[in-house]
Amino acid sequence: MNGPHDLGGRMGFGPVAPEQDEPVFHAAWEKRALGVTMCAGALGHWTLDESRHARESLHPADYYASSYYEIWIKALEKLLTRHDCITREELVTGRAQGVAHRDILTADRVPAVLGAGGPCDRPVATDPVFAVGQPVRMRNLNPHGHTRIPGYTKGRRGVIEAVAGGFVFPDANAHGKGEQPQWLYTVAFTGEELWGEGAEAGLSVSVDAWESYLELA
Repeated sequence: MNGPHDLGGRMGFGPVAPEQDEPVFHAAWEKRALGVTMCAGALGHWTLDESRHARESLHPADYYASSYYEIWIKALEKLLTRHDCITREELVTGRAQGVAHRDILTADRVPAVLGAGGPCDRPVATDPVFAVGQPVRMRNLNPHGHTRIPGYTKGRRGVIEAVAGGFVFPDANAHGKGEQPQWLYTVAFTGEELWGEGAEAGLSVSVDAWESYLELA
């Protein structure tokens, strides 16, 4: 979807100003926000792709006015209510009214869960359509749902840099349609192709793109 999260190449939002020696968390509540999100995700009611879509579906005015972890918490509220884990009243009062969940991610289980990660590489039944060195174009797709196509690459020509393998297709997985794995490619674009004549000389941008995002150029 063309959401507020897709800011690559857009102007008017000010410069990117990296913070020197930036701490992992700027406040204690951010650490708690990460922990709560992990514990809720461990319940298994939604996928990583659905959680990403919940964040990017926030209203633009709300999204741009929120910090990183505020976006996480607002999206988590949507996920928890959508999957009947909590009620609106429980959110307002801060008090649980139903039966507590039994599958709790306790502190002693966290290292193993983090160590296992969430691998999303999968076998694909068909051979890859594209090969390294082949010129391709990113399709100009504008779905209402989740997509991983960077807006600034739509309609642009690039070259297949690598065939990464088969991976879960996020556009389907975010909406409960199954994993539907596809081949994933790394596509290299020149700066001039993306930004025009004013691009930095010699600039190249590499983007990971699922097979259905691409067409022969």
